[in-house]
Amino acid sequence: MSIRERLSGNEATAYAMKQINPDVVAAFPITPSTEIPQYFSTYVANGQVDTEFVAVESEHSAMSACIGAEAAGARAMTATSANGLEYMWEMVQIASSSRLPIVMGLVNRAISGPLNIHCDHTDAMSVRDAGWIMLFSENNQEAYDNMLMAHRIAEHKDVMLPLMVCQDGFITSHAIEAIQLEEDEKVKAFVGEYHPEHYLLDRDNPIAVGPMDLQPYLTEHKKQQAVAMANAKQVILDVAKEFEDMTGRHYEFFERYQMDDAEFVIVCMNSTAGTVKTVVDELREQGIKAGLLKIRVFRPFPGEEIADALRNAKAVAVLDKVPLVSNVGGPLYEDITSSMFNRGVHVNTINYTYGVGGRDVTADQIKSVYHDLQYTTDMSVPYRFLGLKEGK
Repeated sequence: MSIRERLSGNEATAYAMKQINPDVVAAFPITPSTEIPQYFSTYVANGQVDTEFVAVESEHSAMSACIGAEAAGARAMTATSANGLEYMWEMVQIASSSRLPIVMGLVNRAISGPLNIHCDHTDAMSVRDAGWIMLFSENNQEAYDNMLMAHRIAEHKDVMLPLMVCQDGFITSHAIEAIQLEEDEKVKAFVGEYHPEHYLLDRDNPIAVGPMDLQPYLTEHKKQQAVAMANAKQVILDVAKEFEDMTGRHYEFFERYQMDDAEFVIVCMNSTAGTVKTVVDELREQGIKAGLLKIRVFRPFPGEEIADALRNAKAVAVLDKVPLVSNVGGPLYEDITSSMFNRGVHVNTINYTYGVGGRDVTADQIKSVYHDLQYTTDMSVPYRFLGLKEGK
């Protein structure tokens, strides 16, 4: 039977890690993810887990320790945010290219400079093509649930890629919500034990991890990474179905909210979806066919499925919680419009930069987006900012 509890997103993540009981956790504190290793370290100190907790001197060292542990055959986890993720950037790439299924909690935060400790998705988007599976979480429940599913996905024999579970810094990481926790034994049975096929401490089958890889082989090895990422799509759905059988909570690549007959659709990720749902309900009462497509799985990107879900819309707005500096739209917008083009889906699509550095996103601002979708006929300037101060 599920356990009703009230936890912050960071607490929920740490609690999931306790139930998983990994072999190694290596971490260095950085706001707003600091509480995850802090809470977890108390489980270690109290003897509630068997984990070797490694308090390292930097985030680069944290990912290095996870790589060493995972390569040796251990199940390894970590957590970080923003500049911490940037500091471990080199090792993030090595983890994925070495096919090591490390699981990381990424509490999304703006990257310096200038210094800002609040939420946007710049950190996650900076590593979006680094070879990691990326799951996004609207609320604390999803952060917990995604973490429980993470190892089953990452460690699958057809995948073997690292995975990060993203949630919004302070908005969900520090906000307390009522959630459903699963019993320890159920989680233990669901996650299972880690038995890698190849690992450094297997004396009977010696291997090398991260060797020199030059012209004759690198392209083929990168193709193998791409195939593994593509394989992850079906694995994600299969694991989600098993998770639903255990908990009753249903997950897919994305959530369709009021999408059956939606004409005007917002696409977004993480906590903003909660605000959008409230606005959608209000607009529906006024007879406006508003809908929401909330992306949960960002890598592997379910482009074909997203394009098909948007096919019948009259107009779409894609919300990117990152600064617009490319002059061709934010990363979510780019992926969605490319996928729509490839599937022959021709729907007017606007891109909004919003919530940068933790700026509040109000229901009235979301209403203004739906208003634009209904009444804007000039799409010659599809790249826009939401919530700018007057005259800026």
